[in-house]
Amino acid sequence: MAPGPTRVGRTDVVRLFAIGVLPAFAQGFVIRRPLALRLTAALDTHAWGCRVLDDLRERYGPGPVLATAFGRTGLVLLSAEDARRVLAETGVSFTSANREKMAALSHFEPDALLISPGAVKVERRRFNEAAIDGCAADPGFREACRAVVEEEIRPLLVGDTLTWKRFHAAYQRIVRRIIFGDAARDDERITDLRDKLRSDGNWLMLHRKRHRLRAELFARTQGYLDLPEPGGLARGVRATPAAAEIEPVAQMQHWFFAFDAAPISDYLTLGLLACRPEQAARARADRAYLRACVLEAQRLWPTTMVILRDTTVETHWQGGWILPAGTAVIFCNPFFHRDVRLLPYADRFEPEVWLDGRADAQWSIAPFSRGPARCPGKEIVLSTSATLLTELLARDWRVTSSNRLGPERPLPRTADHTSLRFAAGNRAVHG
Repeated sequence: MAPGPTRVGRTDVVRLFAIGVLPAFAQGFVIRRPLALRLTAALDTHAWGCRVLDDLRERYGPGPVLATAFGRTGLVLLSAEDARRVLAETGVSFTSANREKMAALSHFEPDALLISPGAVKVERRRFNEAAIDGCAADPGFREACRAVVEEEIRPLLVGDTLTWKRFHAAYQRIVRRIIFGDAARDDERITDLRDKLRSDGNWLMLHRKRHRLRAELFARTQGYLDLPEPGGLARGVRATPAAAEIEPVAQMQHWFFAFDAAPISDYLTLGLLACRPEQAARARADRAYLRACVLEAQRLWPTTMVILRDTTVETHWQGGWILPAGTAVIFCNPFFHRDVRLLPYADRFEPEVWLDGRADAQWSIAPFSRGPARCPGKEIVLSTSATLLTELLARDWRVTSSNRLGPERPLPRTADHTSLRFAAGNRAVHG
């Protein structure tokens, strides 16, 4: 029988848990906890976790390693080749309906595509793509999204300061209008419900389910679908045929949740460009370059810290060993996105890698995931981000809070977007 993967010892398991898992858990896997984020950013805990993984690769080689904690065995990926295989074979040998992910997301979207098992996943994927792509292909929808972003961002250009609180509030109005239509613009209750349930999801299976809150969230969502003329993506949902098991309202909850990652990367993009006037000027003039800047911020500080899969069958691995069904597979985004052995630009802000094909060639760089489980809303999110930042960059901004976003040294692995503050320059930029 061929030897299996290296099984790390108790000391390495403790290091992985204490240095890798606990700081990420403190930050919040589903919704960020600001105080914990501030502390972990000050300590740059992602850098600690990456060093642990790099040390494992140095000692055991590039093959994955097995780690067991609390009765659960996980295969920790250490090579880009293995990462590509897992992403490419999702839906065949691996499922995105990972046990821990289901425990977290079931608090607010128990029937969403991402945690759907088996055959129903195929049908839900088809529905998601049809509803989203149908809207994205509609010039009227695209124009409406552009108008929404411009309208909601305009007040941010009036004051001389910009904080995360102001920016995030404006972005939430944008998200509600794009997902549910203009009628949801001021429905802060639906956002509050979502975030309370996301906070529960941070605790995985350790927090009780709040079924009453989830029922209210779903009822408010259904109300926007039931309008005579629903707006936003709700219109695409109404226009897309759906069997009973599709659960359209549950699919919309995932869009509502996932879209909330965009303001984090957009705000950090603004911070990076505020520290780099020449690149900011190029971004104002070149929308493709601006999109590349957003993707680069997502590479540097992925909003999804870990991509999780479970094996669905006994899986043959290179070397002849077999991974049992039901094993967790762990893809650490901060590690792969900043792999200094593979990426010469690992700790630099280099948007060009998204324009010349270097980033696309590396499947281990996966801000929107890859393969069959890639995010179907990628284009809508990036288009929204580019429009928003185009509006914001109509003014010069400088960072007024303490930060390490400048080009003079390697960028930190952990960033606290909530503490980032800006002051507007004296002149507007036109053209």
